[in-house]
Amino acid sequence: MQHLDLQVIEQALQWSRAGHEVWLCTVLSTFGSAPRPPGAMLVARADGACAGSLSGGCVEEEFLNSLCQGAFRDTVSIIRYGDNDDERRRFRLPCDGILQVLIEHRPPSQDWFSHLEALVATLRGQRRQVRCVDLTTGALTLRPDQGGEAAQVKDEQVEIRIGPVLRLLLAGVSPVARICASFARELGCEIIACDPREEAQGVLIDGIDVQPILPSLYIASGGCHETTAVVALTHDPRIDDLALMEAVRTPAFYIGVMGSVRTSAKRAERLKRVAGLSDAEIQRIHMPIGLGLGSKTPAEIALAVVADVLRVYRGKARDEL
Repeated sequence: MQHLDLQVIEQALQWSRAGHEVWLCTVLSTFGSAPRPPGAMLVARADGACAGSLSGGCVEEEFLNSLCQGAFRDTVSIIRYGDNDDERRRFRLPCDGILQVLIEHRPPSQDWFSHLEALVATLRGQRRQVRCVDLTTGALTLRPDQGGEAAQVKDEQVEIRIGPVLRLLLAGVSPVARICASFARELGCEIIACDPREEAQGVLIDGIDVQPILPSLYIASGGCHETTAVVALTHDPRIDDLALMEAVRTPAFYIGVMGSVRTSAKRAERLKRVAGLSDAEIQRIHMPIGLGLGSKTPAEIALAVVADVLRVYRGKARDEL
């Protein structure tokens, strides 16, 4: 889940509380090439106001035009965009792309408010859940996520996995960290920066206040969930090593630290000797951090770092690139 999804659900809750009917759209599947993945969401009102994205353009326009003309009055419906050559040209879907979209028409009600509040808590929280929508009655339930496809239709029910927003935890402030934050913002990540050093106080990283706390303390207090990436980019062992020691004890999906191959080998030995980290815990740490792009400048290093985070998040091995 990206930060955009949280914005969509928060907007749906705001409009619903204000008394508006809303239409919540979710991409269920894509065939061929598609700009947005399964699980991507858009919320709209009857007047055409909307938040979120399904395809990055013409599909949204087609949906909103139909909505403003009175379409989609059923509680739940599924529609396919791009089923023929004319539609693919009209919607500018690349490579014969087809989108299957769940459309929910939800009037304001206490049950709907409660469901949206639960989704907001899930996106901000620690655990993934599955959002279940009954295609016959429109009934809504949430259950713990046991893994599986991002979205699927099973036995007259749609199941959509929903979980915490991808979080980039910057362990310390540095030129590379600043640029990583900028890239991560464009990708829709939640960004948290921690650095207790005096020179980091009052600093903004892409509009984010730096928390004046050791990253290791923030991590130890529960700051990492399963969609958290911890990146240590300061070259200061007092910041970097302590953050790594705590991060390997969390479900963070990515842990990385900046340094040369030689520096990384020395760090691995130090973490084993001083902190008692096991070989398995050491293997969880990406060091040197990032893809091997031959990066030299802070911007190039930041690009390599964020690209590697995204690679691991998408489940891609290095030899698949």
